[in-house]
Amino acid sequence: MDKDSTLSRRTFLAVAAGTVVTIGLPGLFATVSEARERDLATELRKDGRSRVPPGQSAVEEIENMGGRPGPADPEDFRLRVHGEIENPYEIGFKELMEFPQTDIVCDVHCVTGWTLLDSAWRGVPVSALLERARPTPDRGFLIIQAAHGYTTSIPLDEARKENVFLGHTLSGTPLPHANGGPVRAVVPDRYFYKSAKWVTGLKIASRDERGYWEKRGYSNSADPWKEERYSR
Repeated sequence: MDKDSTLSRRTFLAVAAGTVVTIGLPGLFATVSEARERDLATELRKDGRSRVPPGQSAVEEIENMGGRPGPADPEDFRLRVHGEIENPYEIGFKELMEFPQTDIVCDVHCVTGWTLLDSAWRGVPVSALLERARPTPDRGFLIIQAAHGYTTSIPLDEARKENVFLGHTLSGTPLPHANGGPVRAVVPDRYFYKSAKWVTGLKIASRDERGYWEKRGYSNSADPWKEERYSR
């Protein structure tokens, strides 16, 4: 992608018109040391890809990335699972905790240029929620719905991966409200805007539905290793 085909961050926020606050600004984050950056440049994942994708810098922690938050109290959490499925259902936080839980240590990558390594999560695999829902399309899309009408989507094949989950715990403590608590989606192998905060619903559809940021110029596939930041 050449420079002329991208949107500047200022232009992007003007297009977004402030409905959902900025994804984030990399200058606000404490980056790792230069020596650690050099070491990371040679580290590879099990799939042979670089540990830190091109154009990314490793940081020490997730900060408040903005957005219009949903309810903070787990008692107010509701998750609606619906769409092209055999068994639609709606659950609260207590029922979510009755699903199989998974502990995952993963790297997450923000489209603005930061990467958090070895973030430690606990949550419910999306595959377990889909298993109960029984989607009718063999190949379709998961539309992740969140507070104030925010949506994003991933292919069902991606949603069924073992490292895609709804996270409620980060670094051993309840997920902070500013980071999407009580529950957010985590899709580690896509840019972080695919990991919607303050989740309210999972919709299964045979046809894709572009989400909030995707309609405003960001890539729908969002592969960090291909630097798919913007739509072509």
